[in-house]
Amino acid sequence: MGVETNLWLIRHAPVDGPKGVIHGPDAPADLGDQAAFAALKARLPQGAFAVCSPARRTRETAAALGLDAVQNAAFREQDFGAWTGRRHNDLVTELGAAYHAFWQSPARNRPPGGESFVDQIARAKQGLASLPAGDAVLVVHSGTIRAVLAIALELQADSALRFVIDPLSLSRIDRLANGWRVVAVNQRP
Repeated sequence: MGVETNLWLIRHAPVDGPKGVIHGPDAPADLGDQAAFAALKARLPQGAFAVCSPARRTRETAAALGLDAVQNAAFREQDFGAWTGRRHNDLVTELGAAYHAFWQSPARNRPPGGESFVDQIARAKQGLASLPAGDAVLVVHSGTIRAVLAIALELQADSALRFVIDPLSLSRIDRLANGWRVVAVNQRP
């Protein structure tokens, strides 16, 4: 960590699919907001190292921004296991109190066959360690950006879940030789 890395964290475009669903990695991106893409692209550093998660929506968003992004599974969204592809309303009906109990401590609880947000933070930490010095553009998920904020600000996982990270928003965080600097969070183009 001896040389500065400037992180340009972009949440992928909205999912082109039904609302209220825990979308899986194959969910496509809605690339229709060309004005937002153009404004966001104009803010990014030229020639930066680019990374995305393996999810289709991050790959499509990166391509729409003109980035030749390397896929890194460390930056994927939290795995919701058996709940992936399901509607929240259906899970409430089916699981009742058990589903509500999960959300009482969402940072530490794991959905059946999935991982916790704490697990995601550990993965993101490994991914950050693999990034080179200089500018790095990461096209990732809201959970991934919250995980990086938790790392940078040394936040408890529950506290990091309070950040709002909108689709196509930009967050800027610098990894310095002696710590972190948060430049901006959730800026819309």
